[in-house]
Amino acid sequence: MINGLTELIAHIGYPTHTFKSPMIYNPFFEKHGINAVVVPFGCKPEDYPAFLKSVFTLTNIRGALITMPHKVVTVGLLDEVTPTVKVAGACNAVKRLPDGRLVGDQFDGAGFVRGVLRKGLKLDGARVLVVGSGGVGCAIAASLAGAGIAHISLYDVNTASAEALGQRIRDNYPAIDVKTGNNDPAGFDLVVNATPMGMNEGDPLPLDVSRLDASTFVGEVVMRTEMTAFLTAAAARGCKVQVGSDMLFEMIPAYLEYFGFTTTTAEELRSVARLSY
Repeated sequence: MINGLTELIAHIGYPTHTFKSPMIYNPFFEKHGINAVVVPFGCKPEDYPAFLKSVFTLTNIRGALITMPHKVVTVGLLDEVTPTVKVAGACNAVKRLPDGRLVGDQFDGAGFVRGVLRKGLKLDGARVLVVGSGGVGCAIAASLAGAGIAHISLYDVNTASAEALGQRIRDNYPAIDVKTGNNDPAGFDLVVNATPMGMNEGDPLPLDVSRLDASTFVGEVVMRTEMTAFLTAAAARGCKVQVGSDMLFEMIPAYLEYFGFTTTTAEELRSVARLSY
């Protein structure tokens, strides 16, 4: 029941018909008696800078979830952002501090990292390969950089985007060894497909799976099906894997903590979610 004490989390993007978050957060809030609600706000790019500022003049706003197409422009609209945002070049969570400043963080990659850590992968000192330097690849690379890895290799068919991401990692995490331009997965502790390959039936695999070591942990961002062709091939080589939807459910506890709510687990969120489409 929404009442005069209800706090708002604005889910801002355009268009809104694909939004899944309200159907995950709101059942969770209802179960725990938390008087808050995630509300979709459809905002076109030309209206977004003014709208973001105005929505945070509301006295009952708890925070905002930022999604496409606003994640990149948000970075320049805030008073303060984290190193994760600087490396990712995008922001998907905004809150207002008591002094009125707007601050932002980035949790797309945090969901991926939390997932692999909970599955037992040690990231401290690890060697990782991230294939794909678009929005999600940048976010995952940024969170991995903040998790204590020793080496990261970045590959994208757009070499300039991989090189730019690599430079942002060097600037913010100078201790990490950064390489670009090669998607050979041999010799890595973690290999990530952060490309759209696998969204469509018959897509080529993002890398040569025959070069994967059985000890390598393999992660995926594509959610078209739980076990994509890439994950199926990796599992057949003996690799431990993480499915794409784990990233979505694992990032929500990070958001909840950021906004000052009680935290939860991916398992509980899956159990209460009402994903009807």
